[in-house]
Amino acid sequence: MKTDKLKVKFSEVALPMAAQMKDFVKENGHLVIGQYTIDQVYSGMKGMIGMVTETSKLDAEEGIRFRGYSIPELREKLPKASGDTEPLPEGIFYLMLIGELPTEEDVLNVSNQWARRSNVPKHVFDMLDSLPANTHPMTQFSMAVMALQTESIFAAAYRKGISKKEYWDPMYEDVMNLIARLPRVAAYIYRKNYKNNVHIEPDHKLDWAANFAHMLGYDEYDFKRLMRLYLTIHADHEGGNVSAHSTHLVGSALSDAYLSFAAGMNGLAGPLHGLANQEVVRWLIDLRNYYDGAAPSKEQIHEYVVKTMEEGKVVPGYGHAVLRKTDPRFTAQMEFASKYMPDDDMCKIVQRVYEVVPPILDNIKKIKNPWPNVDAHSGALLIHYGMEEYDFYTVLFGVSRSLGVLASLLWDRALGHPLERPSSVTTQGMHALAAKAKQSA
Repeated sequence: MKTDKLKVKFSEVALPMAAQMKDFVKENGHLVIGQYTIDQVYSGMKGMIGMVTETSKLDAEEGIRFRGYSIPELREKLPKASGDTEPLPEGIFYLMLIGELPTEEDVLNVSNQWARRSNVPKHVFDMLDSLPANTHPMTQFSMAVMALQTESIFAAAYRKGISKKEYWDPMYEDVMNLIARLPRVAAYIYRKNYKNNVHIEPDHKLDWAANFAHMLGYDEYDFKRLMRLYLTIHADHEGGNVSAHSTHLVGSALSDAYLSFAAGMNGLAGPLHGLANQEVVRWLIDLRNYYDGAAPSKEQIHEYVVKTMEEGKVVPGYGHAVLRKTDPRFTAQMEFASKYMPDDDMCKIVQRVYEVVPPILDNIKKIKNPWPNVDAHSGALLIHYGMEEYDFYTVLFGVSRSLGVLASLLWDRALGHPLERPSSVTTQGMHALAAKAKQSA
């Protein structure tokens, strides 16, 4: 078999770091780096440092940074397909895995690797065909990943017996194989659900994102360009979000990449996480229909936002657990819309909502972030090119998110991260801790 340059380079970067990490913990493990409050314990552990993730970091003011690079920097610096303005997702995967910007040759190598590894066993398609017609696309996607687990090289190696120091090697094979197969699986679900079960064979001459667009049935070049942007900017969001943390948590039990990633996708399918993108589209459509299908004015949008909140509902696509400014991923999509679809009606509505909603939310004391997140715009871009099946949007998100969470899972095995097992207390125990803290004060 031809030497896998990416695999060799990963071993050169990751394995020495594993040894350095052990020395660091031995020397500094006794140091106290955080003191946490009862409120933080009860509010989902927000802000509590409890894990190490190499691939990306979310800054409240600057947004997501991948290995230190911002979204605008990545759009400029990552290799692109010939004639395109948007980065290839293969490049951000390489960056997250290795920690340095890839060359065009590096990206081509990743793309070729995924093309060679992309064959999906027939039993996966048979399983999907056996499901009820009303099965949600994300449920199908997660089940397909689970069905692919029969192909796990890590699980087979562990069963035979393997040194802990070698865990990363079969995990690398699982990660690369799974990422390679996901577009084929996702496209199959889309064509089965919405295109009369008429499927399109892959074209391995195309890059990963363009081939995905092709299998979905969208061969317009601008849609392929959108897929490159979409799959790049949705790739990761540091380690504490639900899909990343779920993948890490299940992986910490030495579950293989398929079992771990399926867990992450079950988290991504939640309305407070990846499913929010379809909720945004529903809300925008309801907004437009409320005013008889016409593009609403700013005054009408203000009225509808107030109505939404008075009904005890949230404005989907606005707010973020960490960010305290407009999500740079929203900005990237807004710039894409301005450049390639300046007259699109739905994108104009998104822009008006962006101008109206933050000032309203900013006047509500309990809301810390009135700004839009990544979900606030993505659906409008997809609708422009004819993909109106918004129940499928989270599957697109899942294909992209695989790049980050699986790169992190591979790092977990290379660095020998242990089983994740935080302690918990009862309510009575928490009261006792509070009483003790008061006495100390």
